[in-house]
Amino acid sequence: MPLPRNRPVAIFAALPLLAATLRAAPPQERIAAAPPASAARSGADLYRAACQTCHGADGRGNPKSLVGFDVELPDFTNCAFATPEAEADWFAIVSNGGPVRAFDRHMPAFRDALSEEEIHRVVGYLRGFCAERRWPRGDLNLPRPLVTEKAFPENEALLTTAVSRFGGAAVGNNVVYEHRIGARAQWEMSVPIELQRTDAGGWTRGLGDVAVAVKHALYHDVDRGSILSLGTEVLLPTGKETAGFGKGVVIFEPFVSIGQLLPSNGFVQAQAGIELPRDRRKSAREAFWRVAAGQTFFHQRFNREWSPMLEAVAAKELTKGEHTLWDVVPQLQVSLSRRHHVLINGGFQLPVNDRAERGRTFRMYLLWDWFDGGLFSGW
Repeated sequence: MPLPRNRPVAIFAALPLLAATLRAAPPQERIAAAPPASAARSGADLYRAACQTCHGADGRGNPKSLVGFDVELPDFTNCAFATPEAEADWFAIVSNGGPVRAFDRHMPAFRDALSEEEIHRVVGYLRGFCAERRWPRGDLNLPRPLVTEKAFPENEALLTTAVSRFGGAAVGNNVVYEHRIGARAQWEMSVPIELQRTDAGGWTRGLGDVAVAVKHALYHDVDRGSILSLGTEVLLPTGKETAGFGKGVVIFEPFVSIGQLLPSNGFVQAQAGIELPRDRRKSAREAFWRVAAGQTFFHQRFNREWSPMLEAVAAKELTKGEHTLWDVVPQLQVSLSRRHHVLINGGFQLPVNDRAERGRTFRMYLLWDWFDGGLFSGW
């Protein structure tokens, strides 16, 4: 299947020259031909020897007349293509070939031809074709918690669901669309559809308060594993107030989000902000802060990802006499597709205090990173 130019890591339909040479040679000849450790090949040397035949000296991809097949090769100089994915995804493709991420078979596997250190070198070199450092690297795109807003600008679509039985059954569904703007920014819209069980035993349904938001990454450093973003969300009074599905007032919600990589695929994320209603007679100002920590595990290294997380969620109305409400949210995110662009996350939001007045809520989302391919592709 042809590989679109703007798809991440389908990528190296290349390296056939080195593969043919190394795979054809008996083991003893490979050892004899290998350079000594003191003469280790650089990423540039490896790229010229292995990748340049298909991907070109400039990283833009050679034409069909030179490569001999119809697959459209990616442009490594296109930062929108070269930066969103983590190095682990690039490494997986070079090591195990295109099919490991449901991409084209023209990308061969090089785990037997190149050492892991050499694969890291060549991946580092080819990602250097993106000359603009304004683009955050995909390694900083951490797993998405259920409540905490992450700092990385993203192209995603989500269906979120919250189910509560405390004080009457209620189900909240939210359709979220996120779209990246240039190197660092993102806009998003969320449309909630609420359902609530009535005293008569039936159900009432309606639209909740629609939200629109923008976010901008002010700082990112992949070497330090850090990213920081500022954003603001505006809640519009579109909800069905008679059913309690809306607050009936425009609310501005500025916030800051940070993400930090930790050793052994660990991570921590945090968000803090304040709700500022346009009319304080209808809704009180409220501050909130959230922290999520977790770790990602890999099944058979390149296959399914599992990311258990624990969030601490706090909110406090800025009214005299009000106190902080605390919740914890244990959860588990799992990748569903081979391309890791469709994921599911589920967990429970459990009140820590005021439990007589607040019940637990089951939360989940289905996430589709649409930049990485169609919803039904990549499986």
